[in-house]
Amino acid sequence: MQKPALQVPREHLLSSLEIERRNSPAEAGGVEAALLQLLHLHNQSSLLLCEQTEKAKKDAIKSGRQVSGLVVDAGNGRVQECFINQKRIEGEIRSLASTIIRFSKQTDQWLVASHSMNTVIKEIGDFENQMKTMEFDCSSISAAIHNIREA
Repeated sequence: MQKPALQVPREHLLSSLEIERRNSPAEAGGVEAALLQLLHLHNQSSLLLCEQTEKAKKDAIKSGRQVSGLVVDAGNGRVQECFINQKRIEGEIRSLASTIIRFSKQTDQWLVASHSMNTVIKEIGDFENQMKTMEFDCSSISAAIHNIREA
């Protein structure tokens, strides 16, 4: 990552002429003053750099929180959608289970009714056979009586 260029206000920078003038023997303590000026400029630029770094750090944290919030919201939206779908599916399962139970009971009733009808039909068939047997017996008896009368 490229470091931002250090920006120092122009009024704090000394031109090369001013530095030479202050370094001249005519001015007492010129070297000391120049060093103090350099130290002062260094401190100011360090403070400015710290402020810029702190501001960039706060902006990065703020952006990170926003991105994190958006990612969580997107994830939560999908989780919520899945949760809603799961609840719908569970409702449908309960509905289908109750329908299956109802159909099972109805099928059992139909089986009982079918068995009853089958039994009745068998009984009708048995009754019909008994009637045919009785009719045959009656006709045999009638024929026997008729033969006895004629003989």
